[in-house]
Amino acid sequence: MASLGGKVAIITGASGGIGRAIAERLAKDGATVVINYGRSAEEAENLVQFIKANGGQSLAVQADISKRADIRNLFQQTIEKFSQLDILVNNAGIANAAPVADVTEEQFDQVFAVNVRGVLFTLQEAARHINNGGRIVNVSSSTTLYPAAGLAVYIASKAAVNSFTEVLALELGERRITVNSVVPGPTTPGMFAKRSIEEQQAAAASSPFGRIGRAEDIADVVAFLVSEESRWITGQHIVANGGARF
Repeated sequence: MASLGGKVAIITGASGGIGRAIAERLAKDGATVVINYGRSAEEAENLVQFIKANGGQSLAVQADISKRADIRNLFQQTIEKFSQLDILVNNAGIANAAPVADVTEEQFDQVFAVNVRGVLFTLQEAARHINNGGRIVNVSSSTTLYPAAGLAVYIASKAAVNSFTEVLALELGERRITVNSVVPGPTTPGMFAKRSIEEQQAAAASSPFGRIGRAEDIADVVAFLVSEESRWITGQHIVANGGARF
């Protein structure tokens, strides 16, 4: 796979889990990585130091992705520090579990503020600032394919992300910018780590590989989607779930 040397990447929600694995992989491939975090300042700074210790360049920027002003600041700091933007990975997301009959306005607003509003306005800033030939990857969820009871609001938010992906791919194609989503199945570390042991065992059993995903499994797919080799792939949803139907 071609080097990402000379490329600058923003990764939202990158201080831990899948986001951290993506940051480490893109830095390993040569990209300068901007680590966005919400509250985990220590974890974000530790990641920056890890990347630098391994010969990479990195910067941590706090931004609440539910707030448009914070999103603008994230992009402004990136451009001011590194003078360019080539890659955006929209990884930040939250989930609240509740049956449809019990969903509160607060739960709905919390999830959609980050997963839909935040992604939309992050994509808007990327469309304005990313270089021609750039790469945008949105992290979706296999629950859009295999729904689970109690996750209606989360699933709906990720379905919106899939729609943003398809539309923005059409809008940015003239600039040779690809826009895709990666669709992880059950993965740890990540949100699925909070599920019960029984659910994790069931998810592992549903894959022909007999395990659930690892964060680096997803990071490797993202690394391909932001590479030059992915130039003919856009508006697509790449399912990375180990063949699990879960």
